[in-house]
Amino acid sequence: MSKHPIAKPIRFLTLMAGMAAILTVMLVRSVTDWKQHTINPEFVCSGKDSILGSGEFMNGEQLAWFMNEKISPLAQALPNPEPESAVLGVSSEEKWIDVDLDTQTLRAMEGDKEVMKFLISSGKWAPTPTGEYRIWIKLRYTKMSGGDKAKNTYYYLPNVPFVMYFYQGFGLHGAYWHNNFGQPMSHGCVNMAIPDAEKIFYWVGPVLPDGANMIKSTQDNPGTRVVVHGIAPKT
Repeated sequence: MSKHPIAKPIRFLTLMAGMAAILTVMLVRSVTDWKQHTINPEFVCSGKDSILGSGEFMNGEQLAWFMNEKISPLAQALPNPEPESAVLGVSSEEKWIDVDLDTQTLRAMEGDKEVMKFLISSGKWAPTPTGEYRIWIKLRYTKMSGGDKAKNTYYYLPNVPFVMYFYQGFGLHGAYWHNNFGQPMSHGCVNMAIPDAEKIFYWVGPVLPDGANMIKSTQDNPGTRVVVHGIAPKT
């Protein structure tokens, strides 16, 4: 018996449909990987203690890199705050952080009352995520690394001070490698002048015990709410 004349075209179309489905899956995975690399370049995103470190100052770091240029890292650990200055005021109102990407400012709020306000530098080479989050870990110091040497965006920054991660590897922290606050300058994090970051670090939860360099949020010691909104200006 002769085969039906349309059997071969049907098999061919079925084969082509299968190949198209495979290519679609590969394309989606490639786009997903590209997006993850683009918007989440911080090498600490896994949240593992072995990567985040203990929060202690790393001695012996004599060189740092920012935008493929050599810079000087912090020469020594910053002094610990006096006990009475570690907590700035006590209030019955909820403490929360407002990050305005439009104006490149951060406000420390108690209810509807503004307690502190500082200039920041949000994401330039990758966007700072918008939304409502909570600080999940605080570290007095940690190392950050990423970018692309071929694109002149490579950075290796030991002993980044007063780090408060609020979403995966995105956080508020001090910056010693630039002083251009008020303009986007980061790979997605919220950069602050070191004295400003220190004030916020000891103001927000989770509360850092005396003598500790790192603390994770818990139900009994929760992280402060962080609200990020707006669109960063083009630079």
